[in-house]
Amino acid sequence: MSSPARGEVWLVDLGYVAKVRPCLVISIPALMEDRALATLVPHTTSPRNSRFEVTVKVRFLKLGAFDVQNLITIPHAKLIRKLGELDSKQLSLVEDTLLFWLEFKEMDSKEENT
Repeated sequence: MSSPARGEVWLVDLGYVAKVRPCLVISIPALMEDRALATLVPHTTSPRNSRFEVTVKVRFLKLGAFDVQNLITIPHAKLIRKLGELDSKQLSLVEDTLLFWLEFKEMDSKEENT
């Protein structure tokens, strides 16, 4: 399998407790000498209206949100299949919220999750 690319949404096996769910790839593709790992933001269909959840509407996902507080890194072997990809504006919303969660960026009220 080739490395998943940033902005792609994959169906991922997160284990028995977390189950199989869509996740957004936010890491860059791995090279041959790198570990075959991907950093992901899981999608939930049970959002809590947190400021760290990002709702994007795409045809291949049920209504829900990407939860940037639940950032995970997993082996490529856990990725089941690619579901689609976010456009640059949608990806930027997730990236900005992630940077805010990690306190690398401040967000003003009009920038927060829409």
